[in-house]
Amino acid sequence: MIYIIITVAFFLLILVYFKIADKYNIIDKPNHRSAHTEITLRGGGIIFPIAYVFFMGFEMFIKNDGFSESISPNYWIFGLGLLLICGISFIDDMMDLSSKIRLVFHFAAVTLLLYFINAFQLLPFWAIPICYILIIGILNAYNFMDGINGMSGIYSLVVLSSLWYVNQYLVEFVTADFIIYPMIAALVFLFFNFRKKAKCFLGDIGSMGIAFWIIALLALLMLKTEDYKWFLFLAVYGVETILTIMERLKLKENIFDAHRRHLYQLFANDKKVSHLVISSVYALIQLLMNVVVIFSHWSDWVIFSVILLPSIFCYLILKSKLKRQILITK
Repeated sequence: MIYIIITVAFFLLILVYFKIADKYNIIDKPNHRSAHTEITLRGGGIIFPIAYVFFMGFEMFIKNDGFSESISPNYWIFGLGLLLICGISFIDDMMDLSSKIRLVFHFAAVTLLLYFINAFQLLPFWAIPICYILIIGILNAYNFMDGINGMSGIYSLVVLSSLWYVNQYLVEFVTADFIIYPMIAALVFLFFNFRKKAKCFLGDIGSMGIAFWIIALLALLMLKTEDYKWFLFLAVYGVETILTIMERLKLKENIFDAHRRHLYQLFANDKKVSHLVISSVYALIQLLMNVVVIFSHWSDWVIFSVILLPSIFCYLILKSKLKRQILITK
């Protein structure tokens, strides 16, 4: 019953945000690099920081009348990091901020995330800089991949559902509601975004917010199990982002500038494949990978090899073939 109430509340609150966004002109205007052609409301991903507020409120005052043993005070630290990165991302949605300013806030938010997962105590000193680079890289990868209707919403739902399954049936690494609340938020967002003509986009607040939440969950799981195979829950986004960055570096392009070189962008912009079809295929591929990760008992290097090597090979072959077709038609 409580999840029904939360779902209804999320619907009402996002509708309120639509009124605010419309009034203050918080919109996404298409340009020559965009995969859409109509002006659309931006910042629908505000539902994720709202989900965190509901998570804390219900856990504290409705379910337990205060903190229970299942709720660590560290959730406040996570929330501060989440609200920090969502706040600066929302400002960036409304006005273009300097990359240096964004990086300062991202660094602060990641520091709070590392405190939340107790990384400074659990990991060796040399691993901390790697964590900063890796986490900031994943945050930006999520932002790069959020370019067509439904993509990051349904992809995140697949990742969160997989994490919920692991938490429920394999190893409990976090209170279940910490996964369920962002799942509900993703479903509500998809109701307005998984359409031919989307009502709203995630915006930076959404792509950064949900990525931050998923990273926290994956980190908690990896520290609990001492197993790094869970990284593969982000394999599809990881392979595409890294190979696209390598391609752009080879072409001597600024990797932080907007572009249309992602495989999904070629399908959407040049081949005119439905956004919803592309997003669904990406999510389905990641789901199949997650099934392999969850149920296989191979060593990490075998799982990484079985998933990543064919993915990289297929990606390169498909993209090369697609680019040749596009070049011929032009």
